[in-house]
Amino acid sequence: MQQKIVLIANNIRSLWNIGSFFRTADAFSVEHIHLTGYTAAPPREEISKTALGAEKSIPWSKSEDPMIVIDRRRLEGYEIVALEITGNSMPLSDYIPKKPVCLIVGHEVLGVSEAMLKSSDVVVHIPMLGKKESLNVSVALGIALYHLQH
Repeated sequence: MQQKIVLIANNIRSLWNIGSFFRTADAFSVEHIHLTGYTAAPPREEISKTALGAEKSIPWSKSEDPMIVIDRRRLEGYEIVALEITGNSMPLSDYIPKKPVCLIVGHEVLGVSEAMLKSSDVVVHIPMLGKKESLNVSVALGIALYHLQH
C-alpha cells in the first residue's frame, strides 16, 4: 500500500538540490512539497534543470515559517518525521509509519533546526558506515522516500 507523504524542505541553499527534491518526490508519489524558510521556489532555471519538469507536476507551496506548516499538517493527522542524525534519532530502517508522514529535511550543512526537531514526533537517521557523517540532502531524501514507500 502506498504511504501518504508530504515534504517540508527548510532553508535549502542549493537550487539543484531543490530540483532534485521535485524529481525524487515525483518518483515516490509525494503529494506536496512545502518550500520553507529561504528555500527558493520555481520557476528557476537551476531548479528546472534537475527537476526535469517535475516542478510542474508536484504540488508545492512557499511559506517562510515551517512551524506553521508543521502545526497544520499535525492537525490534519500527519506524523511529523525529521530526517536528521541526533543523539536520540532512530535508524530509518527501524521506522514504520503509523499514519501519513510529513517528512522534514533541512539545511545542507546545519540540518533540521532545533525547534523543528523538538516539534517532530519522530527523528530518523540513515546510519553512516564510512568516514563521512552525512549524505547530500537530496540523496538522503531519496533513501528516506524509498524506505517509506517500501
